[in-house]
Amino acid sequence: MINSLKIKESSGYDEISTKILKTSAHLISSPLNYVCNKSILSGTFPTHLKYAEVKPLLKKGDRKYVANYRPISLLTSFSRVFEKIIYNRLLKHIDTNNILVDEQFGFRIPSSTDKASYKLTDEILNTLNNRMVVGGIFATYRRLVIVLITTYC
Repeated sequence: MINSLKIKESSGYDEISTKILKTSAHLISSPLNYVCNKSILSGTFPTHLKYAEVKPLLKKGDRKYVANYRPISLLTSFSRVFEKIIYNRLLKHIDTNNILVDEQFGFRIPSSTDKASYKLTDEILNTLNNRMVVGGIFATYRRLVIVLITTYC
């Protein structure tokens, strides 16, 4: 997991960059593995790995205006390793036990919004080809749209 991290000079409050972490991986991988396994078994995430250093990042425009910045959270490199390990284990558990339905496209590899759009379009066209009525309810943050599609062949 350590070797899969991108090499970055930035670091969290502990001032340990991924570059340093990768360089010392052979020395710290065993203790880090022990701590990570203990964390997973106990169901608790180490408190100090929850801390982040928040820094302003200029979006665009004049540097004098606070509204032109957005905050970014710099986590420690150890936090990123823990997150990757927990993510991979959770994903493996979800896939092994078929917890998510096939229609869950977001945040799953190799699914994508393109596949979700294709499946929806395919279902609509198949239904219309069978001379049936298709209805859909689509919701966004501020609007609800109800669509009814019929075909007469």
